[in-house]
Amino acid sequence: MTSQHPRRRASLLVAVACLTALGSTALTSCSPIVEKRGYVLDEKNLKRIKPNQTTKEQVRDIMGSPSTVSTIPDGPEGEAYYYISSTFETEAFYPPEEVDRTVVAVYFSKEDVVDQVAYYGLEDGQIVDLQTRATPTRGKELTVLGQIFSNLGRFNKAKDDKKGSGPTPGRPGG
Repeated sequence: MTSQHPRRRASLLVAVACLTALGSTALTSCSPIVEKRGYVLDEKNLKRIKPNQTTKEQVRDIMGSPSTVSTIPDGPEGEAYYYISSTFETEAFYPPEEVDRTVVAVYFSKEDVVDQVAYYGLEDGQIVDLQTRATPTRGKELTVLGQIFSNLGRFNKAKDDKKGSGPTPGRPGG
């Protein structure tokens, strides 16, 4: 009896270790994977940008290349630099979901001097569907059965008889 007691204790410890490992694996697999994308914002650099003092070249030196530049550089307000950073979370097998977005917009005057620095978040954005993968058409959309049965009743025997009422050349009896 004394020789079985240490074996029982060892098997119990192995079982507890396996259950602990299994439980910790299950818990960590449920936690989301956090991924940062885009520009890494540095508050110290943002504080160095002063409206009506900092030039466009100085902004590039301080902040680096922008994520994007305004599409209308010669507009009435001048050009704008946008520094965009996003945080995505992925849980299990689901697609990544954006949970946070920060956009720092640096607006320039016509003289290429900083006019304003603005901050935008995820709540300020609007969803724009750039690719719907559907071409709108006029008319009705029919199912397969609708297409098959749509021609029923369109045949008019009287019209068909008038068109081909004479003998057909090259056929027997004609």
